[in-house]
Amino acid sequence: MTSRLEIRVRWVLLVVVGVANAIGSVVVLLFATFVLPDPPLEDRDYARMVNAAAFFGYPVVAAPVALLLGLWLWRPVVTFVRDGGDPDRQQRRAVLLGPLRLTMLVGALWTVGALGWAVLDIILFTGRLAVKTGLTCLLGAATTCTIVYLLSERLLRPAAALVLGAERPKRFRLPGVTTRVMLAWALGTAIPVFGLICVAIAALAAPDINVGQLAVTILGLGGVALLAGVYVIYMATRAIADPIRAVRTGMAQVERGDLGAEVAVYDASEVGQLQAGFNHMVAGLRENERLRDLFGRHVGEEVADLALERGDITLGGETREVAVLFVDLTGSTRLADTRSPDEVVGLLNRFFGVVVSVVAKHGGWINKFEGDAALAIFGAPTQLEDSAGGALGAARELAVRLRAEVPMLDAGVGVSAGPVVAGYIGAEERFEYTVIGDPVNEAARLSDLAKDEAGRVLASATVLDLAHLAESDEWDVGRSVTLRGRSRPTRLGSPRRAPGTGSDPASGVGRTARGARIPRPLRRSRRLLLGALILSKATKGAIPPDKSEEPE
Repeated sequence: MTSRLEIRVRWVLLVVVGVANAIGSVVVLLFATFVLPDPPLEDRDYARMVNAAAFFGYPVVAAPVALLLGLWLWRPVVTFVRDGGDPDRQQRRAVLLGPLRLTMLVGALWTVGALGWAVLDIILFTGRLAVKTGLTCLLGAATTCTIVYLLSERLLRPAAALVLGAERPKRFRLPGVTTRVMLAWALGTAIPVFGLICVAIAALAAPDINVGQLAVTILGLGGVALLAGVYVIYMATRAIADPIRAVRTGMAQVERGDLGAEVAVYDASEVGQLQAGFNHMVAGLRENERLRDLFGRHVGEEVADLALERGDITLGGETREVAVLFVDLTGSTRLADTRSPDEVVGLLNRFFGVVVSVVAKHGGWINKFEGDAALAIFGAPTQLEDSAGGALGAARELAVRLRAEVPMLDAGVGVSAGPVVAGYIGAEERFEYTVIGDPVNEAARLSDLAKDEAGRVLASATVLDLAHLAESDEWDVGRSVTLRGRSRPTRLGSPRRAPGTGSDPASGVGRTARGARIPRPLRRSRRLLLGALILSKATKGAIPPDKSEEPE
């Protein structure tokens, strides 16, 4: 089945070439008969009959020659669009140089006709008649060649896009933007004006030229300059404006965040280089975005953004106040012994999927995965308004979601806070962004201790003191213990049970499972107002200042 592109290349282009030659012939006929005056001749009717025979006889000879040469010239193009696939070198050159080759072929045939016609008039008649016929024939040649080039280039754009999409050309000497504009200027302005100059010279050389005939000539050439100039300039500017408009549309897509934008490259000149350059730029942006995404997945979006903003990374760190959440699986050795490696990996991915989601929701980021454990940081590298509250909120939500979404696994969650050194640790060849300090060790010990607690979540009292009231009120402070490897005792905090239920907060019945908390600023303002009222009454002796009676 013949494709639409093959029909376009084979038959539509043939029609275009035929119509262009017909237009050029009409231009020659009109100018030779009605516009340009004849020089003095002994037998005007005989001269016109001979020239008419030459004018209509030459196409009978030239048309078959043009058809055979055109088919031979166009065969690689038709083969490429019919068979498809990657074009070879001959097909690439045939497609990209097709409009220029076709124009040169048409121009050569017209030039041969013009020279033959002029020689015929010199031999049989006068040199002045030869100049007239030769110039009018060249005018028709310029008209035909310009139309053939502009229209064939436009018709071959889909085929050129396929060729340039498969491989960018090395270096072809193709008419660029300047050449196309100059062609349009030549046809629309230079040739008619040159005709007018020739008429003026003829009028000066032969004062016997009829004034009415001279006026007709000037009007004819001026009309051609206006009509042909408008059409050809329009075609030439469209050949430049269309690809520029496509690039502008692609740039608008990129500006909206769509990096899938791509424009068809159908020109091997400067315009095509602009199209290819745009596609190359967008491909680079896509690659950068892919690397940025992979980088962010590996080290966290916050660390990735920090590295990209700073550019030059140096080893070392700075002291930061952060909150640390450590979550560790219980019985991971038994899990690996009783399940296949694929099952273990699947469960760990489900487990860590919940951890990553919850930590990100509360403003933290996963610093590292350590086998069956994960370390999350709140407050570095990005500052948080309430890093301690974010870590505590994440710990409470983890207790609920892990039991609901991964019930076959059990884990302990520990939360700590305090000063750490946050920065790049390692060597110049390989480093990572991490935090080092006592809160990290304390959170890891608390997660081990939490595995024996009903709620599976423990936090140090330091975190509760640093958190906003909206979050710290969700926790109870209990006993003090000396954690392994530490010399100072740590007072433990655990999520508060739901009032009147005696339920475990991790069971999904407590406050976290019921709904969202009151926003921090609003709740804190309410507590400060109640505290001020209590203090005022206590000062007057109405209520003893007992903090244990402080309302919620």
